[in-house]
Amino acid sequence: MSAGTLAKPAMRGLLGKRLRFHLAVAFTLSLAAAAGFKFSVTEPRKQAYAEFYKNYDAMKEFEAMREAGVFQSVRPKGQ
Repeated sequence: MSAGTLAKPAMRGLLGKRLRFHLAVAFTLSLAAAAGFKFSVTEPRKQAYAEFYKNYDAMKEFEAMREAGVFQSVRPKGQ
């Protein structure tokens, strides 16, 4: 074996250097995750709600629930 000496590890400023790198990576990954969630979950959900409420008739639903006897304070029309 050779009797060479090992180089000293760079300890000064190591925390700051690693922290800058990991903060940049974490920030980039969090932005990518947020954008992915926005375009894969929230945008389709907003579109589905808009499509549903485009043809939604609240009075028709109320009358159907009224006739089914869902409400205690409103009797069906036949009674």
